[in-house]
Amino acid sequence: MEKFKAFLKRKDIEISGRRYGIDALGAMAQGLFASLLIGTIISTIGERAGIAFLVAIGGYAKAVTGEAMAIAIGYSLHCPPLVLFSLAAVGHATNTLGGAGGPLAVFLITIVAAEFGKMVSKETKVDIIVTPLITIIVGTGLAMLCAPAIGSAASAVGKAIMWATELQPFLMGIIISVIVGVVLTLPISSAAICAALSLTGLAGGAALAGCCTQMVGFAVMSFKENGLGGLFAQGIGTSMLQMGNIVRNPRIWLPPILASAVTGPIATCVFKLKMNGAAVSSGMGTCGLVGQIGVYTGWLNDIEAGVKAAITAWDWAGLICISFILPAVLTYAIGLVFRKIGWIKENDLKLEL
Repeated sequence: MEKFKAFLKRKDIEISGRRYGIDALGAMAQGLFASLLIGTIISTIGERAGIAFLVAIGGYAKAVTGEAMAIAIGYSLHCPPLVLFSLAAVGHATNTLGGAGGPLAVFLITIVAAEFGKMVSKETKVDIIVTPLITIIVGTGLAMLCAPAIGSAASAVGKAIMWATELQPFLMGIIISVIVGVVLTLPISSAAICAALSLTGLAGGAALAGCCTQMVGFAVMSFKENGLGGLFAQGIGTSMLQMGNIVRNPRIWLPPILASAVTGPIATCVFKLKMNGAAVSSGMGTCGLVGQIGVYTGWLNDIEAGVKAAITAWDWAGLICISFILPAVLTYAIGLVFRKIGWIKENDLKLEL
């Protein structure tokens, strides 16, 4: 057993929640962003502007979603070059076979393929053949055996959540908004989770509300300490910057959490805000305005499909209120109360920017 542990250490194979649940999952979200998400944005701009060149570029970017996710995961697992490059085939096969739940299948199967590839890497004199051979056979073999089932399971869970949200929009609006918002601020990828579950529709709108409330809420609530730099770093960057401060004083997290419990049901019950763009956008919040672009793309998709007549002023009011106005006002107001009762003290929200 000790020899095996030493072998794993030598190969930099670390079986831990941090390595897989934080590093690999976060990398998968970046791979999604660099392919599916940015491709959707480019192609949407091209379609609206009538520029076929951009539509084509966006299509090519979206076509390599599986490969981008797998390579990103491999990079986070510190894979040697031959293993890393071989994961492109694994990602393509897994995402294709996984269907709507492809991202979750890619996440699980790529980890296994990557670690097997690392085990045999540079262990033979014909490494250039053995390493990619093992990586691809293990990965694509698992994809053929398991990806459809994993994809179907992930899709079923996502559909169940979306069905429950349609049935109970108020309660599920609260639950989804709070949970996904909290995940966004934690060092876990909310975008990857939303993508893995194909979380769209009203449920996607609630997820977006929670993410926006965390980001905009922390940005506005901490403006006194962090100024414009902090406002932009958190508001269009990430609320994860506050994790160190949260560890020191968990009470600073309560204002955006409480605010998200309000914005979620308002999104689902009042504005009927739906995320019908890419599911990954549901977990992006205001980061680079990707969440808002996702909603807009969804509107265009609905119009093209004939299920929506046009984009209305009410649609825009809902998106702006849920994304910016309500998160800012509610979180700031609750934060003021917390400051007055001494739960948030001066510099508790200070960032080292």
